[in-house]
Amino acid sequence: MWYNGFLDLSPWQLVAVTLVLTHITIVSVTVYLHRYSAHRALELHPALKHFFRFWLWMTTAMNTREWTAIHRKHHAKCETVDDPHSPVIKGLSTVMRKGAELYKEEAKNEDTLRIYGKNCPEDWIERNVYSRYPNLGVTLMALIDLALFGALGLTVWAVQMIWIPFWAAGVINGLGHAVGYRNFECRDAATNLVPWGILIGGEELHNNHHTYPNSAKLSVKKWEFDIGFAWIKLFSLFGLAKVARVAPIAHRVEGKGQLDMDTAMAILNNRFQIMAQYRKLVIAPLVKQELAKADESVRHLFHRAKRLLSRETSLLEERHQLRIQEMLAHSQALKVIYEKRLALQQIWVKTSANGHDMLAAIKEWVHEAEASGIQSLREFAEQLKTYSLRPAPAIA
Repeated sequence: MWYNGFLDLSPWQLVAVTLVLTHITIVSVTVYLHRYSAHRALELHPALKHFFRFWLWMTTAMNTREWTAIHRKHHAKCETVDDPHSPVIKGLSTVMRKGAELYKEEAKNEDTLRIYGKNCPEDWIERNVYSRYPNLGVTLMALIDLALFGALGLTVWAVQMIWIPFWAAGVINGLGHAVGYRNFECRDAATNLVPWGILIGGEELHNNHHTYPNSAKLSVKKWEFDIGFAWIKLFSLFGLAKVARVAPIAHRVEGKGQLDMDTAMAILNNRFQIMAQYRKLVIAPLVKQELAKADESVRHLFHRAKRLLSRETSLLEERHQLRIQEMLAHSQALKVIYEKRLALQQIWVKTSANGHDMLAAIKEWVHEAEASGIQSLREFAEQLKTYSLRPAPAIA
């Protein structure tokens, strides 16, 4: 019958088809708009690029230049008043409820498009079809859904239309800067929502992405899964994609005990992984040790101590800063490792432009750590010496 559409699918078949259609949209956003257009983390075959542009026009009415510019500005101005959609500034509720509206408003900013929208498509079809008639695609999609699926095609179409505004503009831009876990203490509030996801194409690994924005692969830990990168690998097999960059690998050469320029550059290159190791190998065991011997009257001060002592300082609220100061006043050992953590971070902030200054600063830091009398800190300092830009040579 006409009201069931040409395909005459069962309700469960309709659900499956809808999930497939929305997944194609997610793949288009994460692979084409995000990893390719905004960050150039990979190259794509012209045919695949055009398919993604066409599909996004049909299912989202989004413009490549607008999306790319807004996202680049988000990274450049993250968690400031100029960030187009920061829940830290605008409030979590606002970003989750009005994420799409925030995008549309920022898309009207000509300065944003001019500064951040470079190297985006400006061919004939972009000028005369996609940009000129942004709503024509979604209208055609509605007609196609009606023809294929009948009356329920309107439901399929409605789900397609809200998929990106809800998951990307709302959940990722909202919850992805408010709740979840952090592998790395990057300078913004980005979090990983879950270690594996299909509905959001790998975008749920948002802390990883903000730490390494130019990486085509968003997963970092062995137990994390990035389905977007799985698609990229599949496209690569058919010559449709080529990965340009991924997050750096932290190489360690066991037995290496000399701090040289290779060590300094490796530490700079892998600074986020190194600070994550500092949290795991220095802060965590010492917090546990201090908590075990703390008097009952002050034990409450050590609540969430590992997280607070590892947190990016610019993200600490005033109450957290006060808690840290109280905690450090009761533990000289924690005071030492906290100050050493801040000092280590300052090395690449102040000396990254001069390798020799960095090497000298790292040597001084290691010398002070080894003289601290704190075992975990001394062991970490020894581990720093083993970092290298190149992996250890294979044994024949």
